[in-house]
Amino acid sequence: MTWFTVDTTYIDDADRLAEVRPLHRAYLGTLIETGQVLAAGPWADGTGGFVVLKVVDRAELDAILAVDPYTTEGIAAARTVREWTIALGPWATQ
Repeated sequence: MTWFTVDTTYIDDADRLAEVRPLHRAYLGTLIETGQVLAAGPWADGTGGFVVLKVVDRAELDAILAVDPYTTEGIAAARTVREWTIALGPWATQ
């Protein structure tokens, strides 16, 4: 399994973001249940959000992001995806 972080920048439309957010959170909820999403939430300034995922590979991550309501509804203006090697903490691999 591979860890990824996804840093999303939202479009500048607070009303549209508020409209789509419940769909996005419900979608992430299903991924929390499968163990693929470990943490997620918006930045305090409301300009974007951050998600930590554990998936098989980048192809699986791309498939997950492709059907995220923030993608399909045009909320994600930009995303920075990084593969993450966790060295310390409860999620670190030995």
